[in-house]
Amino acid sequence: MCHHRCVLHRTYDSQNCSIARTLEIVGERWTLLVLRDCFLGVRRFDDFQRDLGVARNVLADRLARLVDEGLLEKRRYQERPERFEYRLTDKGRDLWPILHAMASWGDEHAAPHGPPRLFLHRDCGGRISERRVCERCGAELEVRDVEVRDGPGLEAVA
Repeated sequence: MCHHRCVLHRTYDSQNCSIARTLEIVGERWTLLVLRDCFLGVRRFDDFQRDLGVARNVLADRLARLVDEGLLEKRRYQERPERFEYRLTDKGRDLWPILHAMASWGDEHAAPHGPPRLFLHRDCGGRISERRVCERCGAELEVRDVEVRDGPGLEAVA
C-alpha cells in the first residue's frame, strides 16, 4: 500500500531542466488544448468552453495562468457587459513548433482514421512536414504561414 511519500508533486522545483520549467507553465491538464484552440483561432471564453467541454472554473484558471505567464493577452472587446478575448503573444506563438510536433506525432501514432486536422501552407496549399517545411514548395514556415483544415480523421470519429 502506498503511503504519503508516494504522492506526486505538482511542481518540478528540484529539476534544473528546461523541459520541467516548461511543464510548470503548460503542463496542467487542459492547458495545451487551450493553446491548441488559440492556434486554431478561438479567442472567446464561451467558444473555448464549448469546444473543450471543460468546466468553466478550470478554463478561467488556465486562461488566467496563460495571461500571467505572458503567453496570452487578454483584450476587452465589449463594454457592457464587459467581455474579453484572448490572443497569443509572441511568447505564446513560440510554442507552435511544440504543438505542431505533438500533432505530427499523434497523426503518425495515434490517429487510426487519418489526421483530424491538416496543416497547410497558406500561400501554396502544400502540406507541412513534421519539420515545418512545405512539402510542395519547400518554404520554411512560421505559424503565420499556416492554415488548418479539417482532416479525414476528424469526420471519422464524429
